[in-house]
Amino acid sequence: MQNSFITDAINLKSYNLSESDKIIVMYSKEKGLIRGVAKGVKKPKSKLGARMDLLVANTLMLHKGRNLDTICQAEVVNSFYKTRQDIDKICYSMYVTEVVHNFGIEEDPCSETIYNLLYKTLNTISSAETKVDILLAVIKFQLKMMIESGFSLELDKCLCCGETVKNETMYFVPSLGGIICKDCATRHTYHKKQLPYKLRDFFKQMSINDFDEKGEYEQKANEKVCIVTFEALKEYIAMKSPKKFKTTDILQEIPTT
Repeated sequence: MQNSFITDAINLKSYNLSESDKIIVMYSKEKGLIRGVAKGVKKPKSKLGARMDLLVANTLMLHKGRNLDTICQAEVVNSFYKTRQDIDKICYSMYVTEVVHNFGIEEDPCSETIYNLLYKTLNTISSAETKVDILLAVIKFQLKMMIESGFSLELDKCLCCGETVKNETMYFVPSLGGIICKDCATRHTYHKKQLPYKLRDFFKQMSINDFDEKGEYEQKANEKVCIVTFEALKEYIAMKSPKKFKTTDILQEIPTT
């Protein structure tokens, strides 16, 4: 079929199209952000059925259309089923997919890298044993996704005076995308968060390490440190996002220990 193509894709969002059809928004390995019509998916005997649920990775065959492609076949690669048994995992997974939805583009030249990052993150969240493990996966995703999107953080030099900041207290300024030194913090009225140098080094290590690595700072990280880091990055990402986030309101409702 010349007008058909096959790709791996993860379901991000869905919209009702008719009584029986849905539009599924996906991030694909080869083409970045794609949208496809899942015909008859709301019918009880649909062949697509649960394969079109959110947070499912599929190998798909799609038929190219003038405006929207049609999903012809879907074979589940990973349903991340352990995620569906835990409210924390669901909420953080939905946040991660929303980041990809907001920053992803069609025919994305970084599609394979971003797809693999999203897949690893969702898989790591799904198999996580603790809240800290979930947060570590999400923090790594946040940092790496911003690097891929061209919004990497400056964590070595003060963004006001340009001086290298070493083992001293500094401040993270989301609107600037990095740190400022203690002296500049007293002279400027930026919205800022105090950042001990060890927490800055934690940021740096997480941006470099793969999901399978656990460096010194990760091994020592507790839930409080992870939440502070996640919230700082969430604020920065929201500032850079071309679309407003919806899942962040839900995340505020998750109790912390």
